[in-house]
Amino acid sequence: MKEISCKLLVIGAGPGGYVCAIRAGQLGIDTVIVEFGRPGGTCLNVGCIPSKALIHAAEEFEKLSHMASGKNPLGIAIAAPSVDLAATMAWKDGIVSRLNNGVAGLLKKAGVKTVHGWATFRDGKTVAVDTEIGMQVIRAETVLIATGSAPVELLSLPFGGPVISSTEALALSEVPERLAVVGGGYIGLELGIAFAKLGAKVTVVEALPRVLAQYDAELTRPVVKRLAELGIEVLVNAKAKGLSTKRDALLVETNGGKNGKIAADKVLVTVGRKPVTEGWGLEQIDLDMVGPFIRIDDQCRSSMRGIFAIGDVTGEPMLAHRAMAQGEMVAEIVAGHRRSWDRRAIPAVCFTDPELVTAGLSPEEAKARGEIKVGLFPLAANGRAMTKLGEDGFVRVLARADNHLVLGIQAVGQGVSELSTAFGLALEMGATLEDIAGTIHAHPTQGEGFQEAALKALGRAVHV
Repeated sequence: MKEISCKLLVIGAGPGGYVCAIRAGQLGIDTVIVEFGRPGGTCLNVGCIPSKALIHAAEEFEKLSHMASGKNPLGIAIAAPSVDLAATMAWKDGIVSRLNNGVAGLLKKAGVKTVHGWATFRDGKTVAVDTEIGMQVIRAETVLIATGSAPVELLSLPFGGPVISSTEALALSEVPERLAVVGGGYIGLELGIAFAKLGAKVTVVEALPRVLAQYDAELTRPVVKRLAELGIEVLVNAKAKGLSTKRDALLVETNGGKNGKIAADKVLVTVGRKPVTEGWGLEQIDLDMVGPFIRIDDQCRSSMRGIFAIGDVTGEPMLAHRAMAQGEMVAEIVAGHRRSWDRRAIPAVCFTDPELVTAGLSPEEAKARGEIKVGLFPLAANGRAMTKLGEDGFVRVLARADNHLVLGIQAVGQGVSELSTAFGLALEMGATLEDIAGTIHAHPTQGEGFQEAALKALGRAVHV
């Protein structure tokens, strides 16, 4: 049995793990990273990147279909398009492969040793890795747990056959004629909208009174409107009960206890994600938990000395860029730098149509802290949005009423995901309404909506 020693052992090569390992290598720390699958984790392989590739392909196809209908205002006429989903998926896989190789190359460049296999704790300093060539024992001064998360499976709809998770949805070779989506959160709606644009008849089943319930209703209204335009049927206050006897329909219980069937070739279950805390010997180390998640402090330290944890395994928000920031911080702490974790400026993006962006406090959270000023600028008054046929949406800024410190920023609209960096930077730098309003924004861009929203909150809007 081979044994190696290192200063830092990283378990999991997802966004948080590989960033931590690379930064640690840059800082001269003897680092080993263990990964069972391909580098990049869920985000790169079966999540963020492949889903955005599919979403982009669906957007392009829908544009062409709209042009072929003869009803578009651009004066462009083409023949009816078709889609080869297998070719689309091959293109997506090519992107993922290039990024996989990129991550592997960066780890090697930083001097990080990669061990391929499944790690299991023996104690707080030692893991055994089951590799293709046998068992490898690794002893480390410090261990980072970055094992990520996995789709939640419903007892009434176990994965298999027509019941799929987002992972299988991103590997389909044909567009399902009828797709039922269980769960109206961001994953379900992102993929549901994409498949609807590709020609599927999509029905969304949501147990709560509305979809995208984690966002305020004003922000999600344009998305709900777009769902109807795409022919997506949305059932709220409805519960998925299982498959029909022939496995060709989803059984649902609607509001009031009425039962019904939704014909479906595929049933996509997107009811959330759970931390991966089983299978790697958690019982061998005594970590404090918060529900299913590992408890950490503001330096991502667990309750056990020498063990850190980051990313989805530590709870919400389950975002790749949160894990990346935590991973970089942990590497610098291990190197002896003084660092701590502040989550106030983590932007979140929902890649629906239109897109949603939030950063900082929501309207309800901001109001709970005292009197606030709100500035909302509609994209219908933005020249760039008009030229992109993307007028349906807005940018909204929330600030304290007394000193105008910006507390939260939200936007909904076509392509507003690219505004997330400006939103996060404004919050991180402690910007006031005057700071944003006084910053010259390029014209014509949708980013002008950010400045206009701040001006609106100050009572001196120019273009609305």
